[in-house]
Amino acid sequence: MTTPTPDDGWRRPGPTPEQRRLDLYAGLALTVLALFSLTLTRSTGAFLLGPPPSVPEQLFWTVAVPLPLIWRRRYPASVLVVVAAAFIAAQARSAPETQLSSWALFSALYSLGAWGPDRRLSRRLRVGVIATMFAWLGVYYAVTVGSIPADAFAQAVGPVPPVIAAMVTGVLVNGLYFGFAYFFGETSWLAARRQHELAEQTEELRRSQADARGRAVIGERVRIARELHDVVAHHVSVMGVQASAARRVFDKDPGKARTALTAIEETARTAVDELRRMLGVLRAGEGTPERAEPPAGIDRIAAVVDRARDAGLRATLGVYGEPVPLPESVSQAAYRIVQEAVTNVLKHANGAAVLDVRIRYLAREVEVDVTDDGRSTRPANADGLGLVGMRERVATHGGALEAGPRAGGGWRVRARFPLAVALVDAA
Repeated sequence: MTTPTPDDGWRRPGPTPEQRRLDLYAGLALTVLALFSLTLTRSTGAFLLGPPPSVPEQLFWTVAVPLPLIWRRRYPASVLVVVAAAFIAAQARSAPETQLSSWALFSALYSLGAWGPDRRLSRRLRVGVIATMFAWLGVYYAVTVGSIPADAFAQAVGPVPPVIAAMVTGVLVNGLYFGFAYFFGETSWLAARRQHELAEQTEELRRSQADARGRAVIGERVRIARELHDVVAHHVSVMGVQASAARRVFDKDPGKARTALTAIEETARTAVDELRRMLGVLRAGEGTPERAEPPAGIDRIAAVVDRARDAGLRATLGVYGEPVPLPESVSQAAYRIVQEAVTNVLKHANGAAVLDVRIRYLAREVEVDVTDDGRSTRPANADGLGLVGMRERVATHGGALEAGPRAGGGWRVRARFPLAVALVDAA
């Protein structure tokens, strides 16, 4: 986190109603304590600033210095000016109460540093008040040094002249006093600023997490749509081809028609089973205690080829290379790509009679290859959900996809999935 600067434009929010009530109670309490301190000072007769004024004036100055602190966080600049002016005036009039008045001045300096909305004005005003206080201290020394009794420092034994030692001590004490008031005020403001930045970052993180959840939901919906497209399109296409075949031979060869209708029934049942499996996965994700079947994988490609064969194609399946266990995601992606490719042959390939599906286990890859000999009934739609789904499945695993017409006629879909080195070596 970068360190905020006083002039970067941020303004600390004003005090809450609870903080205002605390300021009221604290200002009144400090005023009462100042009156009590005045009583004690008068009782001891220790009038350090000289002969005091009248009792009503003593009471006035004793109240005038601390009482404005009840507004210290609402109007910090005005409170500092009033308190500083009352403090100097009280000392100029030799008001005997000095202990609580000094703390009131410290609190006013601190409050402006911690709560001042305009940082430049806050800094200048505090420096100006501190400079004025040191100027007043110099005036006080200049006025009183001539009236110091000759025996005031009769017990002095140090190497430094006593008057100079007293002046230096006063300057050091006041320097620490005002320095701490300034420092603690700045520290409080910086802490509030960092808390504000932390709250903003927390809110930004919350929004980012909400956006990420939204994107995840959209991505999951797209995935579900792709899965539904693959399942429904494939099985419905197969049923459509088989229904067409049954219609053509219904009168001539009832046996073949019956076989086609049986295949339609089995295909419909398979489609329903797969849809039920997908819904089971979704319900399981929502916490429903319904056990879902494992997703279809590369081992079920033979069933896809069998359904294509039942639909009237001369479909063949070849497996080349030494099979190795595949990650479930890769196995499922390979299955869905073959399923989508076969679906496209049944739906869009005009006059297709031959379907060739090959699975190749290569040195560092597994490849699925689907070809046919038909002619496409419409131009390929690169933005169609089927091809988009294929590309996304392959890209997810860092593979490569080829989909397009073959030079000798027909269509080819070939997808390669890289395999982990450890997986291949283990095989």
